[in-house]
Amino acid sequence: MQQWSEQSAAELGRGIGAGEIDPVALAEFFLDRIASHPLNDRIYARLTPDRAMAEAGAASARARAGRRLSPLDGVPCSWKDLFDTAGVATEAGSRLLEGRVPDRDAEVLRIATAMGLVCLGKTHQSELAFSGLGLNPMTQSPPCVNDESAVSGGSSSGTATSVAFGLAPMGIGSDTGGSVRVPAAWNDLVGLKTTSGRLSLSGTVPLCTRFDTVGPLTRTVEDAALALAVLEGRGPADLRGASLKGVRLADLRTIASDDLRDTPAAAYSAAVEKLQAAGAEVVQIDAPEVAEAMADTPTLYAGEAYGQWRDTIEAAPDKMFARILDRFRAGAEVSGPEFVAAWRRLDAHRATWAKRVAGFDAVICATAPNLPPNVDRLMNDPDYYVSENLMTLRNTRIGNLMGGAGLTLPTGVPSCGILFMGKAYGEEFLLRLGSAAEAVLR
Repeated sequence: MQQWSEQSAAELGRGIGAGEIDPVALAEFFLDRIASHPLNDRIYARLTPDRAMAEAGAASARARAGRRLSPLDGVPCSWKDLFDTAGVATEAGSRLLEGRVPDRDAEVLRIATAMGLVCLGKTHQSELAFSGLGLNPMTQSPPCVNDESAVSGGSSSGTATSVAFGLAPMGIGSDTGGSVRVPAAWNDLVGLKTTSGRLSLSGTVPLCTRFDTVGPLTRTVEDAALALAVLEGRGPADLRGASLKGVRLADLRTIASDDLRDTPAAAYSAAVEKLQAAGAEVVQIDAPEVAEAMADTPTLYAGEAYGQWRDTIEAAPDKMFARILDRFRAGAEVSGPEFVAAWRRLDAHRATWAKRVAGFDAVICATAPNLPPNVDRLMNDPDYYVSENLMTLRNTRIGNLMGGAGLTLPTGVPSCGILFMGKAYGEEFLLRLGSAAEAVLR
């Protein structure tokens, strides 16, 4: 049983299918492990033990009857605290939403539950999901698995650490500018950013709805593929026989390679060499449209985020961490015509990008240019907070701006990931590519 906290979700699912693991015992194991863990309050906002045990009991009965609903039927999962849970508070890491209790589950949670996933509880996150650092002094700041004095990455901070510290086999987060991929990279996990529009946002607390996406944080690419399938209520992608031979990868130089810190730069370079040794062709490319699109991000992100939350924020601004409040308020000066014009430009940049990368299987870069920053310095140095937050989200945001799917994998160097950016709605292809890369990088 002690190994359950180290096994992948797929391995646990196979154990259930083989009759070697009882879902009830598995749920009890994780709930007990969470309760006894010294960092549990910094990772989980609230648990759902009654729900978990009821769902595990049903999964156990199905397993005995040979009627499992999916390969993950009976496997526990953590959920970021912006997915609505019926009768349980969903506060999105914000005191502004304290006591908010929805009356129904988010659509993706409803579907995942119908596929047999067991809900352990809700995890801490950045306030209203508007930070890539995971620093949240208004509630909790989950620690990085590799350095407890550092942040874990955001905004799906608790989701990542619940998996990294062995307090959940897998977790479901959201990604608007890097919020799945950054904490996955900094905690040595796999993180999948899905294409905007692929998974339902119904019942999720919004930030920027045209960028918001749902995605899993897992130990393996196989787990990510299985998680995507249960979130959609279908069968998983076939990862068998995946290979890097003949694969063409575009190594993005524009923006993504600028000012990389030494450790992420070395980790990325070593990872690229391994991919090449396994048969992948890697071609360096420049993409001026990326730099042009990046210049519009204050308008696109802050404009929509503040428009979404202005009334709630200004009714009680003292309930927010000053850095996050400032970030939201940066959108106050964005006009309607400016916002529309920025989106028109972005649509044109996306078309240019699609033509540029059409001949490649994926575009690659370092997931995060930096390592997890120190909590105390972030709290005491406002300029450092701003610069590190922008740096943290820089590379991942490229994928959101260009509108495709994204997958980060561990490089083998602590807190350093390599990001694969694929085409819109190309998650299955990207997961196959990731499976082949994972075998090489591990």
